[in-house]
Amino acid sequence: MMDFIDLKTQYRNYKAEIDAAVHAVLDHGMYILGPEVKQLEEQLTRYVGVKHAITVASGTDALLMALMAYDIGPGDEVITVPFTWISTAEVVALLGATPVFVDIDPDTYNMDVSKIEAAITPRTKAIIPVSLYGQMPDYDAINAICAKHGIHVIEDGAQSFGATQRGRKSCGVTEIASTSFFPAKSLGCYGDGGALFTNDDALAAKLRAIRVHGGEVRHHHEYIGITGRFDTIQAAITLVKLKHFDEELRLRVQVAAYYDKALADCCVIPKVAKGNTHIHHQYTIRVRDRDGLAEALKEADIPTGVYYPKCVHEQPCFAYLGYGKGSFPVAEKAAAEVISLPMHPWLTQDQQQLICKKVREFVTAPVA
Repeated sequence: MMDFIDLKTQYRNYKAEIDAAVHAVLDHGMYILGPEVKQLEEQLTRYVGVKHAITVASGTDALLMALMAYDIGPGDEVITVPFTWISTAEVVALLGATPVFVDIDPDTYNMDVSKIEAAITPRTKAIIPVSLYGQMPDYDAINAICAKHGIHVIEDGAQSFGATQRGRKSCGVTEIASTSFFPAKSLGCYGDGGALFTNDDALAAKLRAIRVHGGEVRHHHEYIGITGRFDTIQAAITLVKLKHFDEELRLRVQVAAYYDKALADCCVIPKVAKGNTHIHHQYTIRVRDRDGLAEALKEADIPTGVYYPKCVHEQPCFAYLGYGKGSFPVAEKAAAEVISLPMHPWLTQDQQQLICKKVREFVTAPVA
């Protein structure tokens, strides 16, 4: 069976570099906030084009810490989307604040910017737009709306790291941005990890303090914080992968272009918004019988994924918010129709030919 995401080939390609990087950490023994952590943060700031990168223990911790830096808590509201991984809304609820959802754009699956202002109330303190599948929502419009209303903007860039919008990198266009280094991400480590990005010196200092129990000086805790540090070994691995990252993105775009050409007339393929580049963290199509297609591909030993089969507002843990079926029809329709095909830089043309052949054999008509 082919791999949905091929981490084994990636490791074989960089084995000597990764092994050497890990052994260097084992030799110096600085496993917590060792020198590789600082080196990675310096390289990430240059890559994204911001003043500060703060590595953290996971993408979820990154979002949580961003909200903590803005002192968000009970009585506050945070706007986000219902079509995302649960972390985006989960961190809001963890702090006692209320997630408020707005529907998505049917073409990009990102936040429908035209619906933001209707969701703003006097209690709205922040907005977390999600850069889903590998491209960013319209941040010029989002930032303008939020500046008008005095609302903080936090990009959830877990799926778009490396993408650009009008020449600016994902994680470099908002007050605070977050990403994830979960192994399946386009830039992933070999465990959990993530990072925060900002140009604000004061916010960066506060985020670094929150990362270590609320204080940068040992035994002095200025804020309530968490254990949010990124392991040195994981930083060493990510440093190696970052060297090869742009080439991997080039190959991902090449794979996506093949899919686009082969599948455009039989299903809904990804649409790239004007001004955007798309890193195709997932290559996601839409068909009428998504579950049937998944089964047909499984019979051919082709793996697929569904991101996401149930919207966040439909999850039992968020029943208290009072949303119901039909609250966000665009997101709910997407959840019923999307399916992601194998996507990684080492997918061969023979593999893609087989995938596309099996998709075309099953799909008789695209969704409307």
